[in-house]
Amino acid sequence: MGWWFDRLTIAAQVGGMFRKRVVRSVLLFFGVGCASGISLAGEQPIGPPPGASAYPAQVVERLRAAVAAKGEEYEPRTRHRYPDGWPSYTNRLILESSPYLQQHAHNPVNWYPWGDEAFERARREKKPVLLSVGYSTCHWCHVMEEESFEDVEIATYLNENYIAVKVDRERRPDVDGVYMMAVRLMTRRGGWPMTVWLTPDREPFFGGTYFPARDGDRGTRSGFLTLLGTLKKKYDEDPASIVAAAADMRQRVASSMETRGGKGLPTVSILETALTREKAAFDEKLGGFGRAPKFPRSSRLEFLLREHRRSGNPDALRMVRKTLEAMAAGGMYDQIGGGFHRYSTDARWLVPHFEKMLYDNGQLVVAYLEAYQATADPSYAAVARDILRYVGREMTAPGGAFYSAADADSEGEEGTFFVWTPSEIRSLLSPEEARLALAHFGVSDRGNFEGKNILHTPRGLADTASTIGIDLEVAKKHLGSARDKLYEARAKRIPPLTDRKILPSWNGLMISALARAGFVLGDADYVSRAERAARFVLSEMKQSKRLKRSWLEGSAGGDGFLDDYTFMIAALVDLYEVTFDVEWLKEAIALQSVLDEGFWDSAVGGYYLTPSSGEKLLAREKPSYDGAEPSGNSVALLNLLRLAELTTDDSFRERAENLLKAFEPVWSRNPTSVPKMLCGVDYWLDGGKEIVVVVPDKTAQAEPFLTQLRAAFVPSRVVSVVRVGAHLNATAEVIPLVRGKKLRGEKATAYVCERQVCDLPTTDAQVFAQQISRRRESPATAVAR
Repeated sequence: MGWWFDRLTIAAQVGGMFRKRVVRSVLLFFGVGCASGISLAGEQPIGPPPGASAYPAQVVERLRAAVAAKGEEYEPRTRHRYPDGWPSYTNRLILESSPYLQQHAHNPVNWYPWGDEAFERARREKKPVLLSVGYSTCHWCHVMEEESFEDVEIATYLNENYIAVKVDRERRPDVDGVYMMAVRLMTRRGGWPMTVWLTPDREPFFGGTYFPARDGDRGTRSGFLTLLGTLKKKYDEDPASIVAAAADMRQRVASSMETRGGKGLPTVSILETALTREKAAFDEKLGGFGRAPKFPRSSRLEFLLREHRRSGNPDALRMVRKTLEAMAAGGMYDQIGGGFHRYSTDARWLVPHFEKMLYDNGQLVVAYLEAYQATADPSYAAVARDILRYVGREMTAPGGAFYSAADADSEGEEGTFFVWTPSEIRSLLSPEEARLALAHFGVSDRGNFEGKNILHTPRGLADTASTIGIDLEVAKKHLGSARDKLYEARAKRIPPLTDRKILPSWNGLMISALARAGFVLGDADYVSRAERAARFVLSEMKQSKRLKRSWLEGSAGGDGFLDDYTFMIAALVDLYEVTFDVEWLKEAIALQSVLDEGFWDSAVGGYYLTPSSGEKLLAREKPSYDGAEPSGNSVALLNLLRLAELTTDDSFRERAENLLKAFEPVWSRNPTSVPKMLCGVDYWLDGGKEIVVVVPDKTAQAEPFLTQLRAAFVPSRVVSVVRVGAHLNATAEVIPLVRGKKLRGEKATAYVCERQVCDLPTTDAQVFAQQISRRRESPATAVAR
């Protein structure tokens, strides 16, 4: 029984508790008792993937140790396993900390992580490089993995003819950005998975996104395997054309990513132009912009709210309200668990792509909060609270920081976790609750998604209650109970994967969301959660004053990128403006100093995505497009303007204006591509209100004024609350504008200034409300008119 014993002892070491019990039973069947002194430790087989050359001995040992370190509960993500569950193949990705790379660690493809080792081998063996870029919760990345990278025939061909490199776009947005630009130039589209053919010099010569595995699959003429063969033949037989195509593409990528800069500063006409273009793109019937798929591009809504405040144009607010309400009523919103899915695949916001991203939900909290401030409609505040409840229950790590994303797939299918049948709902709820839930969530026997139902709310609860003949308050009670019961039942299903890596950038967005919610909604718990997450990032992910890109399982790695700094700086300023603890502001200023030193383009202006010490790629990107996430430069603009108001340091304002000049070709020609930057333009034109409240001895004494500020939509402002004495003096060292501010009549006193003009100090909250609502026309606005 020699080979049986070898394999069974391996299973005992790494196969999981269930398999371990099975192993012990079989050993006893063969008369080998676990207490007999025979060791269950063994040499796990680590063979190379098919078609790949044998691993060096030192690599074998590293791979074996990495798999063993996963522990007994480890479940290899592959269909290629020995009978005991041990993976048939293990590649170098098992050594990486990225969850996405580890998903591919047992593919039969001989994957390398991005790095010199892979490209040096490609040069040595005169082979092209196949670059595959994706992320852990990407549905079509999983599809291509299953169809192509788990296929032994395709993997064998890849291993024999290419050097295969896998990149996590969330860990290496710089690599992703450069080669996504190449793919867009080649195909006029982009997305993930991204698949690019490179020379050993890292130059792209062909690329695309998802490729079906074989000819005819999903209606394609040439499948992935055929493309691999065709391009390898071209690479071998006509190398001159490959070299020429790659050199041309390298030049085009570099040219496309170059920022030439400008000299002008924006006027209000840019905001008016952007509003006109947004109105042209707006879906009057269903909300949102353009045709399907529809994305929750929060920065667009934030711009429109500011434009409504500036101009009073009712269309701007109408577009925001229609979009926010349609999204919250649709299947793109998780009606049971809270939180938004990635995007809607249809124009009605009904059928989502089911993954949930931290960055979407953080930004959407802010969008709904601002809509609440602008309209006083409590339904928007309710959505914000519901999102934050979801984040607290499902996306918060033990240390207080936030996980990155939740997958779209479970049990091998997209959306399985989230859909329902009428019989399931009836079996879980009381008759009264079921009757309401079926009607309110639009559930039918036919279903709306592959025979099942994505829950949505085609009409308001009041209408549903009226239709089925029950009181609205009773309906609210039944609906709350039904949601809780369905959530508990759903939690027993096999859940989608959660990507547990922690990124400073996306954590910054959620910290801002919580801090802003804590202020607007007056909820101290949100503030505490924001502070806890910020402490985690600053203590676990900052080394030698610099941020790391990612944290997972106790280890931080990779250099931080532009958005890591800018999103965290914004979060820290937001935390200051709700806690009035100046230490948060000091941390923000310190990170801004690192950003200015390592990322600023001193020749043209603006910030690069990568630090000057970073890896030199084909081009050094300077991002501006505000898409699913705002660009780091757009957020930096707002940060600089806020820091200028708080610190009275004009160098921040000068840098902000230089940034605006650097991106003049962008905002002047295509302002709707940079809606978050337009929020900064609005702030810059507005001038920013400086609000200081001085209190005798307790911050709570400022509450009458803060209540007015919470209820008002005043985005272009800074606020500080200081206690007379030591607290005021310490704050003045960082925020000079509080210096000299005094109590009037020993009462809490508010000071409101704008463009070096101050209103009279007041102890009356109603007078304060009038002061913060007034707008002074800026010189730039006056000139434009």
